[in-house]
Amino acid sequence: MWKILVTYVGTLIIVFFTQILAAQESGRPRVEMPPIKNLEPELIARIAPASVPEDSTITASSQISSDTLSLENISIPDEDLNDIFSEKMDSLVNTWYIKNMFHFDSSEVRFTNVYPTNLPDSVYIARLRETQQVIDLSYNKVVKNFIQLYTEKRRDLVEVMLGLSAYYFPIFEETLDRYNLPLELKYLPIIESALNPKALSRAGANGLWQFMYGTGKQMGLEISSFVDERRDPLKSTEAAAKYFKYLYDTYEDWFLAIAAYNCGPGNVNRAIRRAGNKRNYWEIYYRLPRETRGYVPAFVAAVYVMNYYKEHNLQPRMPEMPLKTDTVFIHDFLHFNQLEATLNIEKEQLRSLNPMYRRDVIPAKSGKPYPLTLPTQKIMDFIDLDTAVFAYEREKYFPDNTLVSPSSPSSNYFTPADVEGKAKILYTVKTGDNVGFISSWFRVRTSDLKYWNNIHRNLIRAGQKLVIYVPKDQKEKYEKINSMTFSQKQASIGKSAGVSSSNKQQSKPLDPNYEYYTVKNGDTIWDIAKRHNGISPDDIVRLNNLGNGTNLTIGQKLKIKPKGNI
Repeated sequence: MWKILVTYVGTLIIVFFTQILAAQESGRPRVEMPPIKNLEPELIARIAPASVPEDSTITASSQISSDTLSLENISIPDEDLNDIFSEKMDSLVNTWYIKNMFHFDSSEVRFTNVYPTNLPDSVYIARLRETQQVIDLSYNKVVKNFIQLYTEKRRDLVEVMLGLSAYYFPIFEETLDRYNLPLELKYLPIIESALNPKALSRAGANGLWQFMYGTGKQMGLEISSFVDERRDPLKSTEAAAKYFKYLYDTYEDWFLAIAAYNCGPGNVNRAIRRAGNKRNYWEIYYRLPRETRGYVPAFVAAVYVMNYYKEHNLQPRMPEMPLKTDTVFIHDFLHFNQLEATLNIEKEQLRSLNPMYRRDVIPAKSGKPYPLTLPTQKIMDFIDLDTAVFAYEREKYFPDNTLVSPSSPSSNYFTPADVEGKAKILYTVKTGDNVGFISSWFRVRTSDLKYWNNIHRNLIRAGQKLVIYVPKDQKEKYEKINSMTFSQKQASIGKSAGVSSSNKQQSKPLDPNYEYYTVKNGDTIWDIAKRHNGISPDDIVRLNNLGNGTNLTIGQKLKIKPKGNI
């Protein structure tokens, strides 16, 4: 018997509120999650380099307002972090359903182009006080910047998210309620993913709740070459609820728990220690990574705009053609190409409706069925053509009725190696190390090393601890690498010590005829060129004899321009 239920529609299927209630009452299948096993900060942390060095001091750039919520006697930061979250909102526009069902036509007659601006702080504060429930809703200039981003600068996208929330929020609320968690947490996916279940960060976080690979695996989500349950709204929400419960039990403070969800407990713990064991989010603010500093203020702003959008003349956008979907369970291998050819349905639509499948393949078996979501009008076609759908060019897609190696370039992101059955060790980065050296010493892929440790732009720092997974029977062998010299480590893979190209460059005396720039954490050639008028990335590459694949290292000296030139 087909089990049909109203379910999620990729990134942009909106069902009317009455349909949502009907779907809930009809009994949405609950996802049984395995218990959390040995939650370790090193594994579950979204490891990122601290944005402020240990010897830095917290400075306040603004005075505390007498009307500030819940922030008495605490210096309040003042910085604009909107660029980080504006980028996430942009990712929503590029999805199939946005392009096909939400048309931002300049000729469209709308009456939302008139809206209040320059509201006094007292208005925002009064509204937040009225909204506040379990989680304190602080107000300061950073929060205000995000409120203005949502209510003035990105209004069209906020209206889309308001429409999407009509579908996703009931799913979030039902799960949060079962775990006795504050329902305000339902607003976090707005800043995590802009309510896009296929959202993928540059660091590899995925889905509505932006789980990193290690965290998702630890929370019991299936992440394989073919399936990524971080993209499944039901299962990822269940995992997020479990993770939040763990984090709150750890910190007993919701702002710290929310911050740890973004950057990992390891970064929050370090920030607490560096701030003299203070446990107020605003007191450790400048000890946190830059994105996390904006994470809590963006959350407060999201709570505000979702509750007061009418006051800002924002109207939820609904799709032009409401599309109902049903779900059936598949018990055999099935390729999206087979569905496209036999049901006359676009592959992009299939991908949006079924975001958890990474390579257009449903790897179902008789003992392990998987769901397939289709437009309602296609469900009966699928049932009528059942045999023909599975038989279509079957030998081409599943030779000898087996899954082929997932080497297709159609996948839009890296598939990490499975760590199940592997031993975890910690390696402390030494001066002169780089990602390439370390991956070769431990005989792991560079992409895996970066994925496990949330390494961005190949930037690592001396003293940083990296998680590496190695075969269990070789754990002792690889643990010895920590105490080896560089020459010994190179010898272990049959190479001489040598000197890296960047180290060679640094060993040369600086040319007094040139101005130099010292590379900092997070720098790219493009970033550096932007800071120097009249200098292009190509100029920097040429002056420093950098190849296309050259990685910058922290502390590296780069020639910028001859002295005396503008």
